[in-house]
Order: sequence, then structure tokens, then C-alpha cells
Amino acid sequence: MTSVDQAGPPTDVPAPAAAEPDGTDAPDTADALRRAVRSVPGWEDREFAATPVFGGLQNSNWLVRFDDEDQRYFVKVPGAGTESFIDRGNAHTAGELAARAGISPRIIDFQPETGVEIVEFLEGHRACTNGDMKSWDVARAVTGLFRTFHGVGALPVTKTVFDMIDEHLEQVRDLAVVLPANTSVLLREARAARAALEASGLDIVPCHNDPMPGNFLTCPDGPMKLIDFEFSSNNERAYDLALILAEFFYDEPRSMACIEEFYGAAAWDVVSRVRVCVALADVKWGLWGCVNQQLNDSWDYDYHKYGTWKLARARAVMADPRWPQWLAAL
Repeated sequence: MTSVDQAGPPTDVPAPAAAEPDGTDAPDTADALRRAVRSVPGWEDREFAATPVFGGLQNSNWLVRFDDEDQRYFVKVPGAGTESFIDRGNAHTAGELAARAGISPRIIDFQPETGVEIVEFLEGHRACTNGDMKSWDVARAVTGLFRTFHGVGALPVTKTVFDMIDEHLEQVRDLAVVLPANTSVLLREARAARAALEASGLDIVPCHNDPMPGNFLTCPDGPMKLIDFEFSSNNERAYDLALILAEFFYDEPRSMACIEEFYGAAAWDVVSRVRVCVALADVKWGLWGCVNQQLNDSWDYDYHKYGTWKLARARAVMADPRWPQWLAAL
């Protein structure tokens, strides 16, 4: 998720041996990169060097450098099958809005026909790790980025967590995906959560929807930046915070501190809303993982194992004695 999808660019990349990627290891992606760079106005005849950026599991990521300038560029070439669940136009708009708000790198070029995106490479920044997220200062910076993004203006796509779950269930049926035996119990509780949240009214804002550590770029001399808007949509505000708590494995004291930082107070109804969304997040990403195993067998990642684990964790949240109380508080 990007991510599982993108771990973020490294800060030190060795100079490549050739002026352009020779495509020996991956001719399709190297050719796609070459075409993408040559399609940018003013870049048609410029000599460039390209180095693969490792860590992305679904896209092919590259660092591009021209002989005649110091600025380097990060190029994302979408992987096969990702169009099944990513609206590239929406992701581009989200990235543009975030860049204007000062929380994301500047976008240099976007190619709608292929989904290729080229952004400025932020020198001195590096992708965060799970270790970074143990720091309270980092946690505060992450919640601050999300609060800013929630105010950038509506995105082209509105897709709530419930829409995402429905979409994945349709893919499960279409692709004949095998789910864990207890998934029916999770879906029953997810339907109960949906009824409770919709009855209370959804707080719809632009959401990032994918706070993996690699999607946050940290720098010792500047503010943290947010990247990778492939899963962004207008969604329930609490869902973004819930993902932070889930993906960074925060314990109860840290989770309560994040809720208070995010909302200004940790009232019971707010805590309940976030806790319910934590379970829904694991249902969504659990289904996503199981589906992705069927979409492309060339990805070097055990998505089914990932999805099964997410679903198991959702079951643990729903088995918490407070689960009925959280639902009732909504």
C-alpha cells in the first residue's frame, strides 16, 4: 500500500552507468520510462540518466537526472493491473492540491493516457520508516499533514470506506477470490458499523487513505511532506486518523493522544468513531490484499497473506468487549 505501493525515493542514488536505462532487466518498464521522459515538453532531446528506485511493489519508480541541471526528478510508471483500483486523474488532482498547500512535492508532468507522473525530487528528504513513527513529534507531524490535506478542497472522486469495501467484494466475486472462513462475520459487523455511521452522518473531507510510513518524507531541516495520492478520495474524516493508528501499530495511550491532537479533544463519541473506523480499515485493506493476489502474479509480495492478516486483526477489534458500546455511541 503504498506504501505497499511506494516506499519513497532514497536520498543517495549512485550514478547510473548508461545515459538512459538499457532495459536489460525490465525492457517494458525501461521503455515506458524512456517514452514518458521524452513526452515532456522541452525534454525531447535532453540527455538523461535513470536509476530505479526500489521499494515500490506495484509501480515502477525511477530517479531521473539531466546532464545540464542539478534538479532531479522522481518518475512513477504505473504497474499492470493497478488501473483496476486507482483513478490516476483523481490522484493527480489530489497531488496538485497538496502541492499548492505546501505539503507535497511539486508535480512536473502528468500523462493521463498512461498515468505516468513526474515530480520534483526533494533533496535532503527520506522516506519514513515504522521506527520513525514511534516518535511523538513524527506522529504530530503526520496528523498535521492530514489536517491540512482535509482542507484543500473537494476531490473529483468521492469514495467512502464503505464504497471501497463494496468495490472489493465485487472484485472478490468477479475474480473468484478465496477469503478466510470467518470473513462473513466481519462483513456482518461491517454492515452494522455502516448503518451506525451513516445514521450519525458522515464527515466527508478529502482523505489520503493510505498512511504507510513510506508516504511521508522527513527532513532534518524542513517540514515533513506527504506523497502518493493513489487511494485518495472524499471520505469520512475519522477514517484517515484510524488508518494512522492501525498502520503505525499505536497502543491505546498513543492512540488517545493522537485522537486528542487530531480533534482537539478525545470525547467518547469521537473515540468510538475512530475505533470503529480502525476495524473498517482492516476489513477494507484485508479484502484489497486478497484481491490483489489475483490481479497480477508478477508482483513480488504475498498479498493474500497480508490480506488475511488484516482481516484477522479486524476480527480482534470487533471482538473487543467495547465494540457494541462504540457502535451505540455513534
